[in-house]
Amino acid sequence: MLNNFIDRIKLPFRKEKELYSSLHAILGFYPHDISYYKLALMHKSVMKRNAKGKPVNNERLEFLGDAILDAIVGDIVYRHFPGKREGFLTNTRSKLVQRDTLNKLANEMGINKLILSNGRSSSHNSYMGGNAFEALVGAMYLDRGYNACMHFMEERILSQMINIDKVAYKEVNFKSKLIEWGQKNRVKLTFEMLEQKKDENGSPMFNYKVCIEGVDGCSGGGYSKKESQQLASKLTLDKLRKEPKFIDEVFAVKASRTKMEEEPVEDVPSTDVNDGFIIKHDIEEPEDKKRVTAFKEEVFEDKSSKMSRRSPMYRSDNEVKNAEVAEPENHNTEDEDFDLSDISSRPQSRESIIEAAESAAFSE
Repeated sequence: MLNNFIDRIKLPFRKEKELYSSLHAILGFYPHDISYYKLALMHKSVMKRNAKGKPVNNERLEFLGDAILDAIVGDIVYRHFPGKREGFLTNTRSKLVQRDTLNKLANEMGINKLILSNGRSSSHNSYMGGNAFEALVGAMYLDRGYNACMHFMEERILSQMINIDKVAYKEVNFKSKLIEWGQKNRVKLTFEMLEQKKDENGSPMFNYKVCIEGVDGCSGGGYSKKESQQLASKLTLDKLRKEPKFIDEVFAVKASRTKMEEEPVEDVPSTDVNDGFIIKHDIEEPEDKKRVTAFKEEVFEDKSSKMSRRSPMYRSDNEVKNAEVAEPENHNTEDEDFDLSDISSRPQSRESIIEAAESAAFSE
């Protein structure tokens, strides 16, 4: 059985010994199905097609490898940092699988030298190595399964090439750092796209500029919006640290803006209380004004008598003064026309009451 296994691996070794040896040095094992790995190293610029005329390149394997990497690295990060919250785990995983990290790994491991391309795109396409790394993980998954991919990442990458703790606590997001600086200093920060175009191979390219309080910062280009904004942010942060004139200009514009915003747009409001809602009853009626009583009788009321019935506390100063003048100090408050002697507790007949009334009337 051992001889049969040796015979199976000797034939491809004789045909493509150099590729097998290179892959063994990179992955730590020999491939079972070399076709997966050949496809993983084929860039789309080669424009190779299969028998049905469909393009053959590593884009499909790159898609698969990206998903496998997310799952594996998420598993590793979860177990490596017990008790850490979801945001920390997500941020750490993103740093480990981001394009910059994968590009560096591909260059250090020698993957870039094995990529098959037309030669023109390899000089400026910063994603080629990282894409090939993901495609190799996809090929590894199809060739040997999930456990082989996990072993490769744990034993080959995170044990020998990447310090996971150092990566986790290192801030590499320059855009976030710039936005945080802007929030702390209360300055307005915007990212403006200067240009969007395609390179000679049809790959999209972007160019973004940072503006702080309307003052132009630095610009950066890349094969994605994120990459170009990261570069523009990094260069702008460097400029803020190294060029005092630039930061002085930014804060001068900010001071001018905030001064205009803080200037009063109205006069200071008055503190006088508006008592327009109070209904005043100081208007005096004419002396001969006619009113209707509750018994539906039309009567004329004398002004002086009306005033005399009002309590002194509700009279105006002039009314009180006039009342004092009109009423002498020795005024007899007893009304002579109203004699209380007629009132008696003794019972009286109707005839005696009439007789007394007639006697009083004729005696006058």
